[in-house]
Amino acid sequence: MSKNTYYITTPIYYVNDVPHIGNAYTTIIADVVSRYHKLKGERAFLLTGTDEHAIKVAQAAGDKGLPTKEFVDGLVEKFKQVWASLDVQYDDFIRTTEPRHINVVHAIFSRLLEQGDIYKGEYQGWYCVPCETFLAESDLVEGKCPECGRAVEWVQEENYYFKLSAYSDKLLDYIESHPGFLQPEFRKNEVVSFIKQGLRDVSITRDNKGWGITVPGDESKVIYVWFDALINYISAIGYLSDDEKFNSLWPADLQLMGKDIFVRFHCTFWPAMLMALGLEQPKTLFGHGFWTINGEKISKSKGNAISPAKLADDLAAESGASRGVCLDAVRYFVAREVTFGVDGDFSIASFRNRFNSDLANDLGNLLNRTLSMLNKYFDGRIPDPKGFSGGLKETIAQTAKTAEEYCDKFEFTRALEAIWQMIGAGNKFVNDMKPWELEKQGKTDELAGVLYSALEVARAAAIMISPFMPATSVEIARQLGIADEFASLTWADTIAGNPFKPGTKTQGPDPIFPRLDTKKKVEAVKLEPKPEETPLSEKTEETISYDYFSKLKIRIAEVISAERVEKADKLLKLQVSLGDEQRQIVAGIAQYYEPESLVGKKIVLLANLEPAKIRGIVSNGMLLAATGEDDRAVILTPESDVPAGSKVR
Repeated sequence: MSKNTYYITTPIYYVNDVPHIGNAYTTIIADVVSRYHKLKGERAFLLTGTDEHAIKVAQAAGDKGLPTKEFVDGLVEKFKQVWASLDVQYDDFIRTTEPRHINVVHAIFSRLLEQGDIYKGEYQGWYCVPCETFLAESDLVEGKCPECGRAVEWVQEENYYFKLSAYSDKLLDYIESHPGFLQPEFRKNEVVSFIKQGLRDVSITRDNKGWGITVPGDESKVIYVWFDALINYISAIGYLSDDEKFNSLWPADLQLMGKDIFVRFHCTFWPAMLMALGLEQPKTLFGHGFWTINGEKISKSKGNAISPAKLADDLAAESGASRGVCLDAVRYFVAREVTFGVDGDFSIASFRNRFNSDLANDLGNLLNRTLSMLNKYFDGRIPDPKGFSGGLKETIAQTAKTAEEYCDKFEFTRALEAIWQMIGAGNKFVNDMKPWELEKQGKTDELAGVLYSALEVARAAAIMISPFMPATSVEIARQLGIADEFASLTWADTIAGNPFKPGTKTQGPDPIFPRLDTKKKVEAVKLEPKPEETPLSEKTEETISYDYFSKLKIRIAEVISAERVEKADKLLKLQVSLGDEQRQIVAGIAQYYEPESLVGKKIVLLANLEPAKIRGIVSNGMLLAATGEDDRAVILTPESDVPAGSKVR
């Protein structure tokens, strides 16, 4: 049976604590992708689950004084509750303690052992328990784990190894011949660099301490959690047990994970395991960035982890909006706020601003005002128009095309921006056409066309945002009087000719997004008293708020390489290091700096600028420079040496 379903996976999550906004992000985006493909009339299958055999899970259970299985059973239910509360519609939830998974892990281990891809040897080296990662001396940073910065332990034991080193050339060849395999592009470069440094065989067992999948024929050992965990992507869909189901789903179309498990595990270890098994590679492995909270890393010790469910509950209590709509606001924010793939910062101020500006002012305003006028002038019934007005039909068609292209490329921020531009066009059209004036002038046909066209924008928006905001889209459909048919509408229906049946009775308007009192909140968190008797001139220079400034991520970067852009006199292409990642940027400084003079130089970089293509080259950030004499660009540099990646405050 040939593959006929779009298959999406999240990583399976450690069950040593409840989900927070960071790991909810991956699952929300996976759900958006799944719903989007279903909206296009395709079959989609979303897999998520829990990774339960980690040493740190057993340690967390011990800290609670609970048997490990009892501990993980309780947390698994909490994961499922969070995904349900976020309206995540997964098709399967895999647990690595399930027999269907354990049986496949045993079978794969035995096969690879028999064919020589697994062998027995002595392991001596460092191991990070929190990251569940074997590390060489050269990997350590000041004697600690390079990923989490915590202490490592020395391990010396007889173990089984996977021959990862044998797959270096095959991996590089595959990556080179499949451009869309690893995304985003700058993370692909990290993978290639990692492989070229030389892959080492991986120890894939640990001494059996009572928790884990035992090695077939050798119960003194349990299988390394990462070898065990990665297999979930095929054990859940019938590998070795249901050929028809497996062939209908594999290879995966999109596998999502955070950047911390992208390079070492999902882009080297996992593809090599698949090669050893003779299985096709996933079509795309995508490593996204991390969320910080008000500029700080999410940390249990700091107590700054945000529960998405609690965030929605608080918003609902304050605004009076339904809980489903408030959960949608969380979903919307994480998809809209930052480009998918790069790091993002979650601040309550930014979240509230999005709620007021994008949801209440733009989308809510279009729906509420148009339905109010429809009630006033046409008894709340869809009029029989002569057709669209103001070119809105073309606007909707172009938006559907543009947003679809962006969603297909996982550029969700841009897709939502395009949809909101359409909503803005609808609001502007109503303002310009002044339906209230048309009614006074007795221009009933024109009035009908204006309101019909504005409502059609709201209808198209409801369809397009449904993968991101499912509860909101259903509520919009209810108010538009199309609730019964809405579930059967597809992406193509956004550009249908006359979707509304004349005479359809609408509902409401019932405000979906009651505005928040931001003034009250700002006063409550003011950092310093307002100066008294401060004279103001008639014209003041435009200012920005502290919250707006806090959204800018300005960091120190080190130039690794620089070269001129062909047929562009002003442009240089730079590869820069931010300490924990590498970026490519394009800068218009070629008239003032020779490329070789920049290598090793520390520069100041606006790091969370939306990626852009300049002369066909992707630029992930902006170099900051001042204007010197004769309009010469002068690169800003730190006064003293600071590490690459340092924040500019």
